[in-house]
Amino acid sequence: MALKDRIPQFSKRQLDEAGQVLINNSKKFTDTEATAILNNHRSCHAYPINTFQATLRKKLRILKFDAIISQRLKRTPSILDKLDRYPQMKLSRMQDIGGMRVVLPNIDEVYALIEKYKHPGFPHRLKNEKDYISNPKDSGYRCYHMVYEYQNPVNSNYNGLMLELQVRTKLQHAWATAVETVGTFLDHSLKSSQGPQEWLDFFALVSHAFSYVEKTNGLAVFSGDSKEDIFKKVKTEAKRLDVINKLKAFSQVIKNVTTDKRQGSIHLVILDIADAQVTIKTYSKFAMDSASDDYTKEEATITPENRKQVVLVSSDSIELLKKAYPAYFLDTQEFLVQLQNIINTKFVLKQPKFFEGESEF
Repeated sequence: MALKDRIPQFSKRQLDEAGQVLINNSKKFTDTEATAILNNHRSCHAYPINTFQATLRKKLRILKFDAIISQRLKRTPSILDKLDRYPQMKLSRMQDIGGMRVVLPNIDEVYALIEKYKHPGFPHRLKNEKDYISNPKDSGYRCYHMVYEYQNPVNSNYNGLMLELQVRTKLQHAWATAVETVGTFLDHSLKSSQGPQEWLDFFALVSHAFSYVEKTNGLAVFSGDSKEDIFKKVKTEAKRLDVINKLKAFSQVIKNVTTDKRQGSIHLVILDIADAQVTIKTYSKFAMDSASDDYTKEEATITPENRKQVVLVSSDSIELLKKAYPAYFLDTQEFLVQLQNIINTKFVLKQPKFFEGESEF
């Protein structure tokens, strides 16, 4: 893939028509042509993500926050699934093809960073923001999303591309990781609210329980339940679904993590459940062309029978990569610790209150 291939080459109309071809709603292009258009559009987000991330790191240094930072180009199956689930969605307007994620220790730090982005001091335009922490999704998903339209007066080639910044706590990250991991084994996108209802209900319940831990808003559907009721329900459902044993077993499935020992900050992660293996290919920041090309080739090998998951991400080290994307290593250890804390919580039996002058007997 030559450098020129990473500069936007297609109009919004062509992008939207290519998206429709790939979800079998149009024949404006061949599948091969449509795939090439999609790949060009996706790879174009690499440059603006890199420049945006530099500003993000600067803000975190000023705040002196210990954060896990990652960036990724959205997987093709996820792009097509989103186009299919939302008929009004257009490929040219999809806001999260290029994404960055920040994981911080607690809620206070999340909102402190968000406040910095309210007065960013850069030319990119805030187009949309959603506080899924104060107003969690019905699924239990909690995170703060901000979407920016990229603007660069020095290099205008990428102006207009959308980038999404997600900011969440470690506890919210642990919950999302468990949802993705279980979804991988059920072969359903639980994070998109698709799959067995009992698992969707369980994760919504646990998210509400976690909201007590972080002292944030919970889910409206559980507003009539007390904290004690919720914690007891979590314990009951976790036992019924055998959640702890299953998640521990999932973590043992991946017997091999293979790396190519090369130095670099760009990583192509391939999760192969059938072979119980994770393969990581690493590239230098100057080899984005090659990394994007390999990403496309690996995705082309995915079939219903070969349920690999492939993602191209950026992280300073393999260790940080595992922390930023634990779902690709089926690592739900943090979720299990927090779930066990909920299950082990003891509630003191409340004594009845009496009015002055009254007696218990």
